[in-house]
Amino acid sequence: MAVPAPTTAPLDSKLRGGHDRKPDESVGARRRSPVPYFLLIPAIAILLFGMGYPVVWQVITSFQKYGALQQLGGKPPEFVGLENYIAVATSPTFWEVAVRSVIFCIVTAFITVVIGMALAVLMTRVFGWVRITLQIALLLAWAMPVVAAMTVWIWLFDRRRGVVNYLLDLIPGVDMNQYNWIGGDPFVFFLVASIIVTWMSVPFVAFSAYAGLTQVSTEMVEASQLDGATGWQRFRFIVLPIIRPVIMIVLLLNLIWDLRVFTQITMLQDAGSKTTSYDLLGTYIYKMGVAGLNFGQGAAMAIFVLALTIVLSWFYIRSLLKEDQA
Repeated sequence: MAVPAPTTAPLDSKLRGGHDRKPDESVGARRRSPVPYFLLIPAIAILLFGMGYPVVWQVITSFQKYGALQQLGGKPPEFVGLENYIAVATSPTFWEVAVRSVIFCIVTAFITVVIGMALAVLMTRVFGWVRITLQIALLLAWAMPVVAAMTVWIWLFDRRRGVVNYLLDLIPGVDMNQYNWIGGDPFVFFLVASIIVTWMSVPFVAFSAYAGLTQVSTEMVEASQLDGATGWQRFRFIVLPIIRPVIMIVLLLNLIWDLRVFTQITMLQDAGSKTTSYDLLGTYIYKMGVAGLNFGQGAAMAIFVLALTIVLSWFYIRSLLKEDQA
C-alpha cells in the first residue's frame, strides 16, 4: 500500500502565521523618504530667485504703463489693466512676426535634429581618425563665440566680397554678382539665418544623439539582422525607440532656442536691413520694449512668448507625465 508523501504546506502555513502570505500589493504606495525632497530645496530656491522673480516682474509690468519716465524714476508706473495685451493682440505686425517666428523655429529645429541624427549615426559607423576629426570639427563649431561666428558668416554672404557669390559665379550660366543675401528678399534672409542657426546647433544634437546610440545593445541589433531586418527596419523599430527620449529633449530645446533667437538675427540685420519684415519675436520685442521704451507692451509680448513656449513644449511635457504615471 502506497503511503502518500508528507506535505510541508501546513507546516509552512503555520510558520507564516497560519495563512498563506500574499504578495505585498502596497509596494507602490510605500512611504517614500523625504530626504530627496529636502536635497531639492537649494536648487528650487535658486530657480525661484533666478527665474521666478523676472517672470513675476514681467507679469506685473505687462499690466502697467512703463516708459522712459518710469524707467528714469520721474514718474511711477501707471496701472492700465489689459491695455498692453489688447494693443499686442490687435497689432497685425506682431501676429505676422509671431507666425514667422513659429515657422522659423519649427523648420530650423527639425532640420537641426535630422542633420544631428545623421552625423551621430555616421560617428557610430566610422572609426579611428575619421571619427575623431568629425568630433573635433563639431566641437570647434560649437565652441566658437556667436559674434565671431556671425562675423565669418556675414563675410561669406557679403554681396561685394562674399565667398558664396564668388563660388556660385564660377558655375556656368549662374550670375550671382552682387547678389544681396541678407538685405534683399526676406525669405532669402531667413534662409541664411536658418543655415547659421542650424550650423551652431547641430553639434549639440549630434553629441547628444551619439551618446544615446552608444547605449543601444549591439546584441539586439545583431539578432534582428540575423532575423532578416534591413538597416532601415533596425533603425526604425529598435534604435529609434530606445533613443526617443534623447531626440525629444533635443528637439524641445532647439524649438525653445530657435523661437527666441536674437543675436544672429540682430547681427544679420545690422549687415542688411532693419525693417520689421526681417524681425523675429526676439528682435521685435527688443525694438518695441527696450529700444522703443515701451516696457509695458514689451512685457506683454514676453508673456505671450512664454505661453507659446509652453504650448510648443506641451507634447513633450505630456509624454513625461505619462511615463511618470506608468
